[in-house]
Amino acid sequence: MPTSILPSRSAVAASLAALAFAACDAPAPIPVVEATIAGVQQAIFSGRTTCRLVVQAHLDRIAAYEDRINAITVVNPAALDRADELDDALAAGEEPGPLFCVPMLVKDNFDTHDMVTTGGSAALAASVPPDDAFMVRRIREAGAVVVAKTNMAEWAFSPRQSVSSSFDTTRNAYALDRVPAGSSGGTASGVAAAFGLIGLGSDTGNSIRGPSSRLALVGIRSTIGLTSRDGVIPLFFDRDIAGPMGRTVEDVARVFDVVAGYDPADPYTEAGRGRREDDYTSFLVADGLEGARIGVLRALVDTEDADSGVVAVFEEALRDLERLGAEVVDPFDFDVGAQLQRENMYCSRFRYDMHVYLTSLGDVAPFTDVLAVLETGQHSDYVARSLQSFADSPLDLHPSEWDPPCPDYLQNEGRQGYLGDLVAAMDAAGVDALVYPTWLSPPAHIDRAREEYSGDNSQRVAPATGMPAITVPMGFTEGVHPAGLQILARPWAEGLLFRYAYAYEQGTGHRRPPEGFPELGR
Repeated sequence: MPTSILPSRSAVAASLAALAFAACDAPAPIPVVEATIAGVQQAIFSGRTTCRLVVQAHLDRIAAYEDRINAITVVNPAALDRADELDDALAAGEEPGPLFCVPMLVKDNFDTHDMVTTGGSAALAASVPPDDAFMVRRIREAGAVVVAKTNMAEWAFSPRQSVSSSFDTTRNAYALDRVPAGSSGGTASGVAAAFGLIGLGSDTGNSIRGPSSRLALVGIRSTIGLTSRDGVIPLFFDRDIAGPMGRTVEDVARVFDVVAGYDPADPYTEAGRGRREDDYTSFLVADGLEGARIGVLRALVDTEDADSGVVAVFEEALRDLERLGAEVVDPFDFDVGAQLQRENMYCSRFRYDMHVYLTSLGDVAPFTDVLAVLETGQHSDYVARSLQSFADSPLDLHPSEWDPPCPDYLQNEGRQGYLGDLVAAMDAAGVDALVYPTWLSPPAHIDRAREEYSGDNSQRVAPATGMPAITVPMGFTEGVHPAGLQILARPWAEGLLFRYAYAYEQGTGHRRPPEGFPELGR
């Protein structure tokens, strides 16, 4: 288990004593490439560095390397002021929050009261929301410092790439001629290159797990209802999930602990009341795979578009799971394709959901119908067809009242049927979780993102069923391109996902930073 998840008052007192003892040695910058939450906090509490120096180091990296990947939309002008406040609070003996001085990146579809939130659209280039999204408020209250917002696919439309009309194209930090996937590509590339210690993204189909796997990160999509989407610009509210993307399982669990839970502003979280664990970091044990039964979802492995290099890395991952104590059930037979043919698996509710969001901005909303951008021309060419496809969708009528209706997740017979069948199959096979490659192909070249898009496994199970899934680095193809192992579990079993992902991560150690973004001054 990790230590010092939340420093006690005695730990704070000890850290202050250390600061006094070390007064003759001025605090100094620390390395931040591959830094962890525990490592940064320990360095601050021991007096070796300060919050200001930690935040400054990440801002310096943005200034030095941002032009290589275009991950950042806006830098928080108050980041250093907030760092100073945290340093002062620590010196005054105040107890630090669980995310004390964690420099974080936030995707550009999360509302921030002090920075623009564009959702990747030039039409919202001047939109500063009246308050923070639920998750942004929670991380700030826990002591995190939002250092910058990150680029994304426009309106989150593309799983392939992260191109916006507001801030242009983000590149993959591991291979600048490749895509980071979409739509949370800015968060993924930025965290991989250590522009922030960890970040927030959103996932409607693959947009946390896909970019995380492309950038050797850990990313989790929770059970629908365990986490709030309030203040996150929607794509399809009945599928949207928001959550952390980081370099280690422990860091992601620490942030997840802060952001998961009930929010009266998000009606879906009513179903999650009483479902969250008290402490997700308590599941982080190195031998966590001992005795686990893991099913291999071969329907998402043995396909025509599977890249041989990715499959080879995946087969090695299966051997590692066995080496680490798991019983691998291979194959786990389940017809994913047939399930996806059920009625009402997809609901084209973007226009309605955007109307609800834009109305929530109040008087500062530039418009209340997202299709207005078609008239102004404030959009990228690649999103025009998608925008036009929603023209016949009612603007202010809930999808459950459409003719024919498109029910919300819990009332959707097709999606609930898919969930029920898959859980029943897992029960019958006696498996605790399922695994498959997060992507079956290497990342596309950035100038051929549409033509080379293939192998996107993240779209096919979790979004429709509402089940939780996590991706964790499982190696590299061609020695360059990260590949991710996706682990899927029953609803509300996020603790189990963290347990298995942590044990696998600790037992394999696949994460490594991208070349070309070294520590500054070295």
